[in-house]
Amino acid sequence: MVGGMGMFFSYPQDFKEKQVAPGVVLRIIWGEKIMLSYVTFQRNSNVPTHNHPTEQTGIVLEGEIRFTIDNNTCHCNKGDAYTIPDNIEHSAATGDKPAIVLEAFSPPREDYK
Repeated sequence: MVGGMGMFFSYPQDFKEKQVAPGVVLRIIWGEKIMLSYVTFQRNSNVPTHNHPTEQTGIVLEGEIRFTIDNNTCHCNKGDAYTIPDNIEHSAATGDKPAIVLEAFSPPREDYK
């Protein structure tokens, strides 16, 4: 089994859940070389500035969110995407609306498994 789930298919009840900040919950699945994270942000929540040794890319599925990546800030809306190289400082925050983001990490983050 990969990621603690069946070999080929995963279902929402199988996803590992991790709260990374107040109001920010990840639902995570992974394989050998990639990890997906379905992230829900409550309104007025934020992920503080951090970095990690994995590349990260994502797309906003619902709502709007403010990303700061390497001191560059962008307000992203539904359909907007972003890429964060490995070891680059970044943060994310919502305003008055909640948001949902789908993110991919490569290689998978060991601290999320």
